[in-house]
Amino acid sequence: SSTDNSGDDNHSNEEEEEEEIEGELEGDDSEQEKEEEEEVLDNDTNKKKRKVHKLSLTATEDFNAKLRKRGVLYLARVPPRMNPTKVKNLMSDFGATVTRVYLVEEDASARKRRRKLGGSSAKRYLEGWIEFDDKKVAKKVGYSLNNTPISMHKRNVHYGDLWNVKYLPKFKWSHLTEKVAYERRVREQKMRVEMMQARKENAAYTTLVETGKHLDRIEQRKEKKRRFREFEPRTFKQTKPAGDATKAATSAVLSSLV
Repeated sequence: SSTDNSGDDNHSNEEEEEEEIEGELEGDDSEQEKEEEEEVLDNDTNKKKRKVHKLSLTATEDFNAKLRKRGVLYLARVPPRMNPTKVKNLMSDFGATVTRVYLVEEDASARKRRRKLGGSSAKRYLEGWIEFDDKKVAKKVGYSLNNTPISMHKRNVHYGDLWNVKYLPKFKWSHLTEKVAYERRVREQKMRVEMMQARKENAAYTTLVETGKHLDRIEQRKEKKRRFREFEPRTFKQTKPAGDATKAATSAVLSSLV
């Protein structure tokens, strides 16, 4: 009976181990399936992100029509403490929708010079362009706002400043972008030429310095040789004094004459 019980126990243990192994295999399979599903979802999301929305022909035509209706004002002088946001808010008070504003910043050297002399360190602008959604409104604003005070309140920072604006007929924002891009290309080309010129000048200067050092070394060697010749004369070894030989020669000549 003991042998039977031990056999039953071994059989039950073997069945439990088989069930555990099957459960682990099923768990691994389920984890693999989950990972595969997550990869599929990630691929789907990536595909959704990469999807490109194409504009229809009617939408582009409507947008081009809106662009043709827009008008541009030129701001000849930008008062101090005036930025694009403030210009847009002030122009919007006249009942028009301002679409875009572009102001030209002052040169960095001028700002640095002003700060050195004790002036304001705030950013200033020189001129600007303002785009309205309707050219008729832009034209009215340009004619009615030119040479008028910006503010009538004495405590306002812009009290005493006048608007200096002009409506630009047949002028589009694309013309301004082309102008800015052209000026940027010209500035980059000029900077590139200046850098090339500076490199050439630097190379020429370095070659002159090297040649000067080489010539200095040659002069130093020549000076060293000259000093050595002056202060240390050459000596020659003689077996017989030169004076005795001359006396013998003269005596032989005299004897022959006699």
